[in-house]
Amino acid sequence: MANTISAAKRARQTVVRTARNRRAKAAIKGGLKEIRTAIAAGRKDEAKALLSKVVSGLDKAAKSGRVHKNKVNRHKSKLAFQIAALK
Repeated sequence: MANTISAAKRARQTVVRTARNRRAKAAIKGGLKEIRTAIAAGRKDEAKALLSKVVSGLDKAAKSGRVHKNKVNRHKSKLAFQIAALK
C-alpha cells in the first residue's frame, strides 16, 4: 500500500503502462511469429505483405521506447534477408 498520494498515483500509472506495454509487445511477437511461419512455409508473397505490417509495428514500438531500436533493426534486417532468400 502506498504511503503518499504521489506514490499511489505512480502505482496506478504503473498498472496502466505495464498493460499498454504488454499489449504492444504481444502484438509484435504475434506479427513476428506470423511472418516467420510464412517464411518457413515458403510463401514469399505473403511474407512480403506481412513485412511492411510488422516493420511498421516494430518502428512504432521503438519510437515509443517499448523496444530498443537496435533490436528492431536486427529483426527488420533478418526478416528482409530471409524473405530475399526465398525462391
